[in-house]
Amino acid sequence: MASHNGMRPHDIIILLKLIVLNSQEWQYRDLSSSLLISISEISQSLKRSSIAGLYDHEQKKVKKTALMEFIQFGLSYVFPSVPGSIVNGIETAHSHPFFRDLIISDQTFVWPHSAGSARGQAIDPLHAKVPEAALKDSTLYKLLAGIDMIRVGHHKYRIPYF
Repeated sequence: MASHNGMRPHDIIILLKLIVLNSQEWQYRDLSSSLLISISEISQSLKRSSIAGLYDHEQKKVKKTALMEFIQFGLSYVFPSVPGSIVNGIETAHSHPFFRDLIISDQTFVWPHSAGSARGQAIDPLHAKVPEAALKDSTLYKLLAGIDMIRVGHHKYRIPYF
């Protein structure tokens, strides 16, 4: 049996991308090009996620309930983020355009990035290539911004159990 040496931040990104793809056919190279993560990292990530019970390798499907439980109860402890200095970047967390009208805050959070036009507190993305991947896929961007709300302040943004 393969060993599990802990989840990596990009494991979450890969699982979210598979959810976005829904039932579309995909190959490792498709994930690699859309997420800007190497094929070998994709392969290792899906093995870790399978061992952790978050991914069914045979069905090529994310175990959504298990992933939601991990996001709800473990993400902010395993992959926390502390807002940093004021920088230019791409809006994330509650500053994402979708959430901005739903959550009122005087703080702006951004992923530092040269293509970003917003100015706010820096949030380190789960993976260095997250901003580029988010710019290529608006649905993934929205999910990653939602993840950042949990990472930044799980006490501020309670997720109801369902």
